Amino acid sequence: MELAGKHLVLGLTGGIACYKIAELTRLLIKAGATVQIVMTEAATQFITPVTMQALSGRPVYTSQWDARMPNNMPHIDLSREADAIVIAPASTDFMAKLAHGMCDDLLSTLCIARDCPLLVVPAMNRQMWQNPATQRNVGQLRADGVEVLGPDSGSQACGEVGDGRMIEPEAAFEAICAFFQPKILRGQRVLITAGPTFEPLDPVRGITNRSSGKMGFALARAAAQAGADVHLVAGPVSLPTPWGVYREDVQTAQEMHDAVMAATPDADIFIAVAAVADWRVDHVSEQKIKKTGDVLPTFSFVENPDILATVAKLPNPPYCVGFAAESGDLDVHGAEKRKRKNVPLLIGNIGQLTFGRDDNEVVLFEERGTTPLPRAGKQELARTLIVEIAKRAPKTGGPLLS
Repeated sequence: MELAGKHLVLGLTGGIACYKIAELTRLLIKAGATVQIVMTEAATQFITPVTMQALSGRPVYTSQWDARMPNNMPHIDLSREADAIVIAPASTDFMAKLAHGMCDDLLSTLCIARDCPLLVVPAMNRQMWQNPATQRNVGQLRADGVEVLGPDSGSQACGEVGDGRMIEPEAAFEAICAFFQPKILRGQRVLITAGPTFEPLDPVRGITNRSSGKMGFALARAAAQAGADVHLVAGPVSLPTPWGVYREDVQTAQEMHDAVMAATPDADIFIAVAAVADWRVDHVSEQKIKKTGDVLPTFSFVENPDILATVAKLPNPPYCVGFAAESGDLDVHGAEKRKRKNVPLLIGNIGQLTFGRDDNEVVLFEERGTTPLPRAGKQELARTLIVEIAKRAPKTGGPLLS
């Protein structure tokens, strides 16, 4: 569990987005965190302390005069065991208090008296967010080392549309998880391919494979959590984009090749996870191919570009990491593929033991030999692989995206 052993103080301020915090609390606890809820009086007008106590499994604190603490100092004691305080939703008023060091209730007081990190998740009307005073306060909070997560842009409870909407609970959860990960790739620009490609035969049929994209997306997530700027080139999959990742969707191997070659000059690390089709038909029928009695259709194939090998042959290539999905003899085929593609690191696995699954078992192939890694969930394995890649990749970097 990603947040096992973490103790979070989750503070709710007044706003309709309080309803989202029920789901955020569930996600945090499912990930292993202990969640202590503290609410302002205004927050209790939108969601009840009874609800939050039921979800968190702990007493909810709303008053600085709460006598349940032995020393009657909840504003001190509640933050001392916390690994972080998360304010969600963070109202305009509450952010102004934080920026100016004002504390007139339990939540604002414990934020000022804390000795742990503070994360705020803004939620407000678009005009309140755009107000110069709010923007000055946000700038001050960031200058003070406070993590500001969001806001999002979209429809708001008031009926207006624009910036200020609280990010969704899943996004807030991802951002909190990322906050606690070591930033071993800070400043690095990572380009990743993921999923299958789809090579059309006609307007309705095509050739593809069983790759789910889960391993590539897990690596994109882990790299972003490790502080990298991540550009994910994804084949046709139905997976949510990881928090903090720039995603570019493609269909065919040629489209993936073109996207990768356009992005490679800005990349420090290239991780080729996608299961790219080796061939495509030389002519795609403009109409659906019909059955014609006993006559079977025939196709002529041409070879698709080898994306990994092409990148590795560039005059100044990024650090290249390949993936090999084999059906057997992994030790032989993995070593041969790494040498043929001329990459420093290749990660091999058995395709039928990983495609579509949530876990995987891989072997690292390098010039110096092989290193097997134990079977693990793809999210956990991705974090392990990012650590291994970070050990080997040159330390360079700058912003990947403008």
